[in-house]
Amino acid sequence: MPSVEEELASRIASGDPVVLATVIKLDGEPPSQPGSKLLMSGEAPIAGTLGCSEFDSAALADSQSVAAGGAPQMRTYRHDLGSIEVYLEPYAASPTLVVFADTPVARALVSWAPEVGFRPVLVASAADLPALDGDVYVVHTNHDAVDLVQALEAVLPCDPRFIGLVGSRRHTGHHLEALRAKGVDESVIARIQSPVGLDLGSRTPAEIALSILAGLVAVRRGGKGGWKQTPPA
Repeated sequence: MPSVEEELASRIASGDPVVLATVIKLDGEPPSQPGSKLLMSGEAPIAGTLGCSEFDSAALADSQSVAAGGAPQMRTYRHDLGSIEVYLEPYAASPTLVVFADTPVARALVSWAPEVGFRPVLVASAADLPALDGDVYVVHTNHDAVDLVQALEAVLPCDPRFIGLVGSRRHTGHHLEALRAKGVDESVIARIQSPVGLDLGSRTPAEIALSILAGLVAVRRGGKGGWKQTPPA
């Protein structure tokens, strides 16, 4: 059976929002011990325990408000034999990275995205797009795809936080014009990044994927995407 820590990592990697409760202090002799952990995640089964069903139920009742607040909180839970102080820490759902087209760049993106906090979904065509919710980021990796415009039309109702097209404007400009012809608002088209990624001088598919992921992290975290210090010549 996986440990609570292993289950936490697994659920975060799968994109599930979770709340981790940890006992940090005892008063009296409650049926618990410092360091006891309970993992709570939506409709998924709980993992671990705070020591008894009364404590677990109390933490479970608080987990939804803690998750909604998005910030760690302290709670005190009482028992006939004593009380415990519990630190409840929420982990938000991972943003979804929709990667269109099965290309070398796409495969590198899908492989590395979980390592930097994204839940990747590889989509072969617009017809294969699954239902999406929460924070959504989109990268189309094949500017020659015949259904590229349809793919973008399919994701626009999700109001993605980021949309990028691999390729220069010479290769992607006609797709943007097609969106205009279909009545897509200019403010939406202006948000589509092409070329996509930070300027790393990337050449190989892996380097291009790295530049894209670095840019997505910057967008998600509000970074500027430049050097923190001027590199040496």
